Amino acid sequence: MLMHPSMLMDLADDRTRERIAEADRRRLLTRARRPRKKVTGTLASCEVSVAVPAR
Repeated sequence: MLMHPSMLMDLADDRTRERIAEADRRRLLTRARRPRKKVTGTLASCEVSVAVPAR
């Protein structure tokens, strides 16, 4: 069975998009499962001298 070249390219493009989406999902799941680092240290000061004056 012969396929038209543009149909073959469409199939190849579809498969490429599927593989990219699969890799993205895997990356997101890996990040979500990773334990979060605890934040240490102090927060920035909220003093008036630190604020930027309004224009």
